[in-house]
Amino acid sequence: MKKEMLAMILAGGQGSRLGVFTKRIAKPAVSFGGKYRIIDFVLSNCSNSGIDTVGVLTQYKPQILNSHIGMGDHWDLDRVNGGVTILQPYMNEKEGHWFNGTANAIKKNMDFIDDYDPEYVLILSGDHIYKMDYSKMLEFHKEKGAKATIAVIEVPWDEASRFGIMNTNEDGSIYEFEEKPKEPKSNLASMGIYIFDWKTLRAYFKRADETGECLDDFGHNVIPTMLEEGQSMFAYPFKGYWRDVGTIQSLWEANMDLINDPESVDLNDPQWRIYTNTNDVPPQYIGPNASVKKSLIADGCRVYGTVRNTVLSHKVQIGEGSVVEDSVIMPNVKIGENVVIKKAMIAEGAVIEDNAIIKDENDEISVVSEFELVKA
Repeated sequence: MKKEMLAMILAGGQGSRLGVFTKRIAKPAVSFGGKYRIIDFVLSNCSNSGIDTVGVLTQYKPQILNSHIGMGDHWDLDRVNGGVTILQPYMNEKEGHWFNGTANAIKKNMDFIDDYDPEYVLILSGDHIYKMDYSKMLEFHKEKGAKATIAVIEVPWDEASRFGIMNTNEDGSIYEFEEKPKEPKSNLASMGIYIFDWKTLRAYFKRADETGECLDDFGHNVIPTMLEEGQSMFAYPFKGYWRDVGTIQSLWEANMDLINDPESVDLNDPQWRIYTNTNDVPPQYIGPNASVKKSLIADGCRVYGTVRNTVLSHKVQIGEGSVVEDSVIMPNVKIGENVVIKKAMIAEGAVIEDNAIIKDENDEISVVSEFELVKA
């Protein structure tokens, strides 16, 4: 069945900057906000935007991510015509097995896209936290008569050199793209969200096949090439909350935002729900001597100690006399009695024995690995 637009989610990143949190799983599958995984946000955006055909491109350690997505029913993406499809690398006689970049991953799945003969293709990253109505971006793309539209967000000027920067004319048309410029001309940072006319993008990929031209990456190859050749490209301004959770610091900060600035990403908005593959666990239990303040507590938790300004994922246990502050505790962590945890991120399945102290003297984020045993 022909689709006007389908989405392709790039979810194969290793996420090496997240260290212990991506040793076993892909970055989009990392736990976030107590009950979610990072990829839930982009999948929910697709569902809420009325996009019913989604390809998820996986590569690095995809087992847990694949299992989490399943048939897509939790996001209303279990469709006969369309729905969600997991697209893993496969042997290609010309280019080998693995995806060699963001654009190369799309290029290797041209047959999947062609099956739906779309007018437009929406390219998304699977590891960002934000809420966006992609249908409004598509309307903008059509109104401008663009061949490509790139979502941008204003970043602080002193941070602009960390991003891919779009330099635009007054009408929003892009005349230059600079990758991490030392002296940026604007503070419009690319969000890694693109809408392309499929016929145009497909023609570039076909040309690359014929000429051997490298078009493996959108930021380094495709976008600069299209600009050089005078294609109509526009920047779509986004004003809401958006965070790339690619580092331990940014992942911790994004979790803290849910507590300290809950309106930034409103998880209680009935008009824009964030869906997930819900765990079948019992309700949380708060013990008679427990104290819980300004925290997110997922189902299955058993809390007997003190919790402040903290995110507890499902099935976390905290013993009597323990104090957990300013921390992110991932699923199935067992914290004993009289433990002190301050500004930490504890990975799934860790065990913190009685009387242990996890606190950095320099107020840096302390990290505990998956299934690690921390003794007093």
